[in-house]
Amino acid sequence: MLRRTLSGRTTATLMALGLTATLAACGGSDSSAEHGGDHGVASVSSAAEEGIYAGRELTEPQARPAFTLTDQSGAAFDFSAKTAGQPTLLFFGYANCPDVCPTTMADVALALRSAPADVAARTQVVFVTTDPARDTADFLGTYLARFDEGLPNRFVGLTGTQAEVEAAQEAAGVPLAEGEGTMHATSLYLFGNDDLARVVFSAGDTSQQIAQDLKLIATS
Repeated sequence: MLRRTLSGRTTATLMALGLTATLAACGGSDSSAEHGGDHGVASVSSAAEEGIYAGRELTEPQARPAFTLTDQSGAAFDFSAKTAGQPTLLFFGYANCPDVCPTTMADVALALRSAPADVAARTQVVFVTTDPARDTADFLGTYLARFDEGLPNRFVGLTGTQAEVEAAQEAAGVPLAEGEGTMHATSLYLFGNDDLARVVFSAGDTSQQIAQDLKLIATS
């Protein structure tokens, strides 16, 4: 099996959680070709503009999307209803991803561990697969358990049919994944108590930045 040694930042993030720093790669191409980068993100403020967020502020707040998929326990999960009124981090990716997805989940976990206890207790993290053919409910549960151990809320992994997963991406306003789910948007959306996302993070953002904005969003 082809294996890839991850970047220094990826390695440091994963090792901070006690996770292996070398993951099985899904193919031999460069990781940048396996992901969609930050394409598909709603319009964001210029990096030169001073704002209140550590992440990128959306020029127009994005409403919490409505879609229903299957969670890791095999139960139907209505995203809008189950997360309404709670700080929520939403990410689309796949469990066999060699770099961006595990790094993002590790950063989220570190952010929650450094956030105030009451903020962490109210925050939900939802990971929607872009590779439903391989990411079964059980597989997602095993994958996410590597990151959320000890946190007050376990991460929610969602899967479904290809059509259902594509409908969820459309509802969230991200481009449809390509390459059997390996080319996907890498944006991490943060929805607040008012059910709006005003800030989005990219693969280059740190756990400290996520924690800073999570505290701001959760207490506003």
